[in-house]
This record gives sequence, C-alpha cells and structure tokens, in this order.
Amino acid sequence: MNEILNSSLFGIALTLIAYEIGCIIYKKFKSPIFSPFIIAIVLIVSTLLIFNIPYNSYAVGGNVINMLLTPATSALAISIYHRLKTLKENILPILIGTFVGSLVSISSIIIMCNIFGLDDNIKSAIIPKSVTVPIAVDLASKNGGLIPVTITCVCITGIIGAMLSPILIKILKLKNSVAIGLAIGTSSHGIGTSKAIEIGETEGAISSIAIALAGVMTVIIYIFL
Repeated sequence: MNEILNSSLFGIALTLIAYEIGCIIYKKFKSPIFSPFIIAIVLIVSTLLIFNIPYNSYAVGGNVINMLLTPATSALAISIYHRLKTLKENILPILIGTFVGSLVSISSIIIMCNIFGLDDNIKSAIIPKSVTVPIAVDLASKNGGLIPVTITCVCITGIIGAMLSPILIKILKLKNSVAIGLAIGTSSHGIGTSKAIEIGETEGAISSIAIALAGVMTVIIYIFL
C-alpha cells in the first residue's frame, strides 16, 4: 500500500479524478460556486484527511502537475494568436490597464496589511496574490514571504475572480470584450482566465495576455517597494 501512496501516479490520479468529478458537477449546476478547481481541492483534501494519507505522499505526484503549470499557461498563446489584430489595436489601453490594475492590487494589500498590523513576512506573501503561481512564489520567496500563504492567497484570489466576474459584468453592464478580459486576467490570473474563456474567445485571449503583462508589471513595481 505504501508503495502505491508514495508513487507519483497516486497524486496524479487523485488530482485528475477529483478535477474530472468537479467538471461533471460544474456542467450540471453551471454555477461559479461549483468551479472544478474548488471541487477538486475539497475532494483531494477530504481524501487525504479521511484516509489519513500524508501530504508528502500526495505531493510526489502533485509536484509533477505543478511542473506542468508553466507550459500549460503558455498554451494560452493559441487564443492570443487568434486575436492578434485585437491586441495590436488595443495595445496602449492593455498596457495601461495592466499597470494600473497591478498597482492598485499591490497598494491595497500594503495599506490593509499596515492597517491590521501584519508583519513583513505575511505582507510579502500576500502582495503578489493577483499574479500566476510561479511568479508569485518567486517574488514572495525573494522577499521573505511565507510560500504556503502566497499559494493560498493566489488560489483564493483566482477563485473569487472566477466567481464574481460574471456577476460584476452584469452589474456594471460591461460590453467591451477587451475591458472584460483585461480586468479578469489582471486581477485573477489563470483561474479567472478559465472563466474569461467561457465568456468569449476575445475575453479569454485578452485575459491570457493580461496574465503575462500583470506578472511583468508586478515585478517592476516590486523593485520600487
């Protein structure tokens, strides 16, 4: 039994099965609350707790999936290519939008951390919450941030973005596909982008661009902190 649990196939299989179940549930209810990502997390954590399986056993396979995160994100370039004309026509608003969005995200976190008296380790861990995991982890680690806190905040930010973006689009009566994609990608990285792709191809493409640009903007802003 230990050989199975300590095999990379265990973590990979558990993740894929949990996510597939999440996809089935999401297709049935069509609600952001039942995001496959959220369902997968709940199922994986529940399985580990119920059967008393050490996290390290799961992480053997989980780390293999994490390794594929960056190339998987790069695959979003396909949708960008299909909307290259839109990108060229809106390059200035996209650059300004990602910079302002990143600046507001970082500034709001710093202000709230100061208000609540959080120490520098927590602050450094939370600041890059709106960029994709590889960039967020790298920034947090170089500034003494707690990596588990960083990963948790990035996931929560993405989930909230995916859940609230359709609601906010309706409330604010947003019609511009570029603005919608830009807002989602800048604020809620890859998880939010999965929702943007569902909304429309242009929204998904612009959101994919915003992920990369927001990461670059965040790194630049970090230099001056």
